[in-house]
Amino acid sequence: MSQSFYDQSAVDIQGNTVSMAQFKDKVVLVVNTASECGFTHQYKPLEHLYQLYKDQGFVVLGFPCNQFGKQEKGDEAAISEFCEINFGVTFPLFSKIDVNGPDSAPLYTFLKSQAKGLLGSQSIKWNFTKFLINKDGKVLNRYSPTTKPENLMSEIEGLLK
Repeated sequence: MSQSFYDQSAVDIQGNTVSMAQFKDKVVLVVNTASECGFTHQYKPLEHLYQLYKDQGFVVLGFPCNQFGKQEKGDEAAISEFCEINFGVTFPLFSKIDVNGPDSAPLYTFLKSQAKGLLGSQSIKWNFTKFLINKDGKVLNRYSPTTKPENLMSEIEGLLK
């Protein structure tokens, strides 16, 4: 397994392979998302954070996932349209992935190994789990789905300085 966030890649929602190296020197918030989840409303504050800090070197990366309650049934086109129309999402979205199990996306295997969850678990518990990565590509923290994006503002601001 690669040892750096920047060694990872993923396929974006348009089907293009994206190297995480393109986010070097940025503060990154990686989030597994879903369109029919009780936390779907978090798209709006995630977009707000992105708009507020993107010019200072911050980016949100959204990874749709259908592993929890089948809450992301649509294909990439439907997901993209839903996010844009309902929440005005402009931050980068990626193709639907698995975040747990044998088909877990390599990026998520890496993230889980760097920031374990409650009681040391590597599993993602639900949609809208968040990982915060600093400008050097170090995974700093993992946040539960119940952590509101706006509660990360002071930590993001500190990392952008």
